[in-house]
Parts: sequence; C-alpha cells; structure tokens
Amino acid sequence: MSEPATVPTALLVMEEERRADVYPPEALAGIGRLVHWQGPPRTREQLAADPSVLDGVEILLTGWGAPVLDAGLLGHAPALRAVLVAAGSVRHLTTPAFWERGIPIVSAAAANAVPVAEFTLAHVLLGLKQVHRVARDTASSRAFPRDVAVPGAYRSRVGLLGLGHIGRLVAAHLARFDVDVLATDPLATPESARRAGVRLVGVEELFATCHVVSLHAPLLPETRGTVGERLLGSLGPGATLINTARGALVDEAAAVRVLRDRPDLTAVLDVTHPEPPDHDSPLFDLPNVVLTPHIGGAVGAERNRLGLLVRDELDRFVRGLPLQHAIDPGHAASLA
Repeated sequence: MSEPATVPTALLVMEEERRADVYPPEALAGIGRLVHWQGPPRTREQLAADPSVLDGVEILLTGWGAPVLDAGLLGHAPALRAVLVAAGSVRHLTTPAFWERGIPIVSAAAANAVPVAEFTLAHVLLGLKQVHRVARDTASSRAFPRDVAVPGAYRSRVGLLGLGHIGRLVAAHLARFDVDVLATDPLATPESARRAGVRLVGVEELFATCHVVSLHAPLLPETRGTVGERLLGSLGPGATLINTARGALVDEAAAVRVLRDRPDLTAVLDVTHPEPPDHDSPLFDLPNVVLTPHIGGAVGAERNRLGLLVRDELDRFVRGLPLQHAIDPGHAASLA
C-alpha cells in the first residue's frame, strides 16, 4: 500500500556515534508514524557524497553532526519545509541562504538545558558550602577544621551571567532555596527577570557580591573573554565560578593568574577554550580548578529527551499546529 499523499518525506542526517541515544526506538517509532522515510539514516559525509537524496525531502531531521544548510545543500532540497535539530545550538549550521528560504528550524535546546541546569544546581549548592575548597584544605592539612565558615544556602547570593534557556531553568531550581538570585543579561527586561525570579544587576556587582557565579551567556564577539582578571579578582573570599556555557567566555590566561594568586577561589569548568585544554595548560595542575569534559549537557540516556522533543514538534508540524521550539530568525544571532 502506498503512503498517503499528505505524509511528508523525511531524512535523518547526523553522526552515527550518538544517533541511538538521540533518537531512541520510542522517538523513531513515533516519527515513523508521521513521515515516509527517504531511505536509511545518513551521516553528513554520506550526504555530501550524494546530495541528490535530498530531492523530494520535506523534513530534515538531524542532531550532532548536522549538515551546514548552505546554498549548495539547499539547491538539492527544493521541497524542504522544515528542519528539526535534536541538539542545542543551530548557529553552526544555519546560513543567510537558509534564513532567506523562510524554512522553520526547531532546536532541542530546551531539552539539552535540563541536564545542564541540574549539573549547575549541584555545583551551586556545593559552592555555597565551599565543598571544593574545604576538601582541598582538609586533604592538605590532614585534619578536620574545628569551625568551617561557609555561606551555605541561606540568604546567600548566587549570580547568573545570562538568562537564556539554561539560566532561567537554573533560576527556577534555585527558587526552592532560601538564596538571593542575581542576574546580568543585557537582553533581559525587568519583567522577564521578575518572571524568572531574579534581580538584575550590573556585571561588576554580580561578581563582587555573589558567593557563586554561574555562566550561561552565549559566545558572541562581544562576550568573548568577558570574564577576565578584573571580574575574577573581584570575587569574594571562597567564591566559586561555574562555567557550563562556552569556554571562550573566560580569559584563560587571566583566570590562571587569579586562581594562582587566590587559592581560596574555586573554578568549576565543564567547558574550556580550546576544548580540551592544551596538554600543558595550567588548568590541569591548579588545585582550585575542577575540570570536567563537557558532561554538563545531555549524555547517554539524557539525550533521549532531544529526540522526543523533535518527535513532538514534528507531530505539531504535521498537524498544522504552532511549533513550540522554533528559532526566531530575529533572535538567532544572539543564541548560543
């Protein structure tokens, strides 16, 4: 029996390594009920070798290892009606030629934000107890201090640099605790900050007065190297810096200088620039740096959420309902 004429034709293009996590059987089964597959999944490299497979494709499903949506690729996809990306950022694959086509593009950034916010919350609470510093001091002295002075999670201050998907979700998590949440975001309005449960302040106040500062800003030309020697040096005694956003937000050389001079500070760096750091980077040796290999985002089964979000968005698209996670072209340049 042939497929109904109204069933759109779809193609899945992404790297093989993470495909099974991102598109688990549950997601693929749901998608398969909504579309006619244009053959088996392909990698970006396989698509580049035979772009003619895009002829007739109306829905492009992708994720990590997505193809760049440039004029060359789009020329092979005259029927393309929507792109659904089971990953966070779409900046690396969208081009002016794509935006000119007026094709909607969905990002699963909201699903990827969930584990990042959970990871951040864990380190915020550890930072308020200054667990990393106290553990270092305890190990070096081989003795338990008689009285540990830490801010704790009562009327202490947590600062968020950025109020995008993840920043707002972190703020929502922190609303359950007796802490004062401050934020810096040039695009946030007093009303959006009020809805997020945060108080807007300048970046200088954020760093100088918060016990923990967590970075959630996008990497743009104007944000590169934002966190330098002046801001880091203004952190209060025992403060913790958390970066789960982009490594290049932090001036690494400046951070190394401050962290060497301020052993009381702790930097939790889940992202670096470059990533991983150079083999001889001082970040590996500084005792007050906690380095993790970009595990804050979705890993393993956590990636299932991304494919399930895409499945649900595809269902809305096929039924002609408004998409909940489509990228606004006017705001695309300011996203992570």
